Formats: sequence, C-alpha cells, structure tokens
Amino acid sequence: MTTTRDRILDTAHELVLTRGFAATSLDYLVERAGITKGAFFHYFKSKADLAEALVERFAAQDLKLLFDSFGQAERMTADPLQQVFIVLGIFQKLFEGQEGTPSGCLFASYCYQSELLTEKNLRVINGNFALWRQAFADRYQRAAALYPAMAGADLEGLADMATVMFEGAYVMAKSQQDPKVLVRQLLHYRRYVELVFGQRPAAASVH
Repeated sequence: MTTTRDRILDTAHELVLTRGFAATSLDYLVERAGITKGAFFHYFKSKADLAEALVERFAAQDLKLLFDSFGQAERMTADPLQQVFIVLGIFQKLFEGQEGTPSGCLFASYCYQSELLTEKNLRVINGNFALWRQAFADRYQRAAALYPAMAGADLEGLADMATVMFEGAYVMAKSQQDPKVLVRQLLHYRRYVELVFGQRPAAASVH
C-alpha cells in the first residue's frame, strides 16, 4: 500500500529527473502528488529535507538490488568470476524487461544540480559507489587467484568501471532515446572483463 510519504517521494523522484530540482516548485510538487502543503510539511521540514530523504531512499533501493543480485549469484556458484557474470546477466534481464527509455539515475541527477550537492547527499552517493566498488573488486581479486588476469590489470578500476558504465549508459540511453544502449554497454563490459581474466566462461542461466 502506497503511503502519502511514498507518493510524495515517488512524485519528487520523477520531477527531479524530468524537470530538475530547482525548477520544481513546492506548489507544483504538491499539486502533482495530489496533496496539500500541510500534508507535505507533516512528513518533510523543507524541500531540502525532501531531497535528502529522496536520495537516501534511492540509495537503499540501489544497494538492495546489488546485494540481492550477488546473493543470488552466490547461491548458484562459489566461483567469484562466475558470480560477476551472473549478476551482469541479472541486470541484462532487468534492462531488457523495462518498457520505454529509462528516466536515468537519481545519483547522476544530483551531481548535475549544484543545489543538491550538499555534504550529506554526497556522503550518501559516494557511500553507495564505494559499496559497488567493494562488491565487484572483492570478486575480481579472488578471481585473480583462479584465472590468469591480464598483467598490470587495475582490478579496483575495473570494479569502478561497472558504475561508470551504468551511469554513462543511462545518460546516452536518455539522450538518444534508445533503451538498448544499456544492454549493449553491459555486454561490452562483460567482454572486457572476460579479456582481463583470459576467460570466456559459459554464461550461467538466471532464474
């Protein structure tokens, strides 16, 4: 059941991505959410307070997707490199199942809007980026003991490349109005990982 608070956050999320935070007035937000200003201030002290709650919610959802995906991969295999490929397969199916062009990433939108680059918001965003890096880098480091990794390979940089790929693909997909960009770039990333480790493991099915 959607609560009033959720409805405000859902509406704000859409408007931040489509109009920008500064261009979205409080009057317009409450009108689109179908609530009163009194209802808004019952849940949020200010528009800035809403922005913080919005990015915190998105961060929690983002990490749930990451941890649930790697959790599923770990149940399927103990091989760290295979786990990465399974996770990439999960993301591929997710992207293929989306209808229309993705609206983009809230983190990227915050970084493009200076009024949202508060110390607290940046801490949330960078915290998520660090956990994504850790999830991939840990598996790449363990995989390097099993597979002949390319000489001089920067495994932490390879882990960060996953985030860079997703963020860049969202921007390009939105600008070109082409949702297939996400899948194509994900497959390019997978092929690069295969080259780094000198392997092309058989793709595991995702259920």
